[in-house]
Amino acid sequence: MNLEEIGKEIEEVLDEKDSVREIAIKSSREIIRIASRVITKLHRRENEIEEIRRIKEEVWHLRSLLLNEYPDLFYSGFVQNALQEYVEALLLEAIINKKDIPSPKELYVNPSAYLMGCGDVVGELRREVLESLRVGNFNQAESYLQLMEEFYEMLMRFNYPSGLVPIKQKQDVARALVEKTRGEITIAAMNRNLELKIEKFEKEENKKR
Repeated sequence: MNLEEIGKEIEEVLDEKDSVREIAIKSSREIIRIASRVITKLHRRENEIEEIRRIKEEVWHLRSLLLNEYPDLFYSGFVQNALQEYVEALLLEAIINKKDIPSPKELYVNPSAYLMGCGDVVGELRREVLESLRVGNFNQAESYLQLMEEFYEMLMRFNYPSGLVPIKQKQDVARALVEKTRGEITIAAMNRNLELKIEKFEKEENKKR
């Protein structure tokens, strides 16, 4: 006799949840867009303060919207992907600006999103290594490589089922990037040493003349 009322109540609940989900999708997309701009500005050494403020506000808004009433949405794929990008941007910002690495608690994210962001920041550090090599700053390149190795070592501590944290692919990519980057720094250093030896030889030859 009361199935119609029950159905109506359920429909109202799901309609509201669907509306919240659409807002969360839009917010997640905005977080990803801002994170991309933050990373680009950091690599270019442009001022990223306004974007950092905006992305923190957007993440806080998303948490406030979902975490208490709709935790299943908060831990869904599209939100976690956005938080992963947010973590990547904030970690890189701390590194470039020589700050302490923020923890998951400080970023208000769950451990899984944090670890996935750590995996992604390894690739951004590789970009910094290559730029340092391009301008001949070998000390800086080695410093960024050391950070890459530290992030990789931390990622390798976590050997859990993919249902808990899908980190295996991030570990594999980080390993490959670290090995490739280490090899490129070694080759660049060898080439630089060879150039210095040639320059020294040419100077000595010119003196004899």
